[in-house]
Amino acid sequence: MPARPRLLYVTDLAYPARGRRYGDEDILLTSRMRAHFDLALCHPRDAAALMDAFDAVVVRNSGPVLGYAREYEEFRTRALAAGTPVYNPLTGKADMAGKQYLLDLSAAGYPVIPTVGRAEDLHLLPAAERYVVKPRLGADSLGLRTVPAGQVAALATGDVLIQPRVDFAYEVSFYFVDDDFQYALHAPDPGRRWELTPYPATAADLEFARRFVDWNDLGHGIQRVDACRAPDGGLLLVELEDLNPYLSLDALPEEARDAFCTAFTASLSRFVRGALSPA
Repeated sequence: MPARPRLLYVTDLAYPARGRRYGDEDILLTSRMRAHFDLALCHPRDAAALMDAFDAVVVRNSGPVLGYAREYEEFRTRALAAGTPVYNPLTGKADMAGKQYLLDLSAAGYPVIPTVGRAEDLHLLPAAERYVVKPRLGADSLGLRTVPAGQVAALATGDVLIQPRVDFAYEVSFYFVDDDFQYALHAPDPGRRWELTPYPATAADLEFARRFVDWNDLGHGIQRVDACRAPDGGLLLVELEDLNPYLSLDALPEEARDAFCTAFTASLSRFVRGALSPA
């Protein structure tokens, strides 16, 4: 293994994310990583062409895959064929693989917003005046619609997910590095998803979040468990981000931000060392 592994850091610094600054976050992270790795940054469209010159690839704020689906599939195919270490590993079962996991977890009885994908299954959902319809391969709210109950059956074409619209109190996100909880942030105003403040997670909150991290069994990497506080006071999963979760590090106090950067760098070092060490 080289003394300073060479990492290709994949990010779309200019992606116009609503309420988020991808570029600022990745500049912060890479500034901390340079003490341990030799780094180069590239756009996700260029990752497949450049990756062979590096020891490992780190996928961070690369934006919705829908915007570069062909290039991403080429990257995945080449990385898997060559055995290139990719962080997060390409074995994720959640958003990395689309939205099917919401159907699977809902059917298995996990605390997820009830979700179906076919018109004949609509009776399995709680009755609601309005429903949320989202593409199975959607991201960042692309293609998401809220429709009256009378229109939902016509939209259940098999390539969408359908959920009752939940009047939740707020959204909260739990951030993990490997299997270790790092911090939680919440959006007190449901209408302002990315106006986040630190959230004091309870033991019950963390038990909820860990169920999904354990289910995904990723081993290494960053995961964000997005949930909403339902009218009955319980938490329901909204999304499990295991591909390129935005971290909202700017919402953290400096000490917590430093602690996350330390945990992330240590995890990445262990991952790369393990991947490059002779068997």
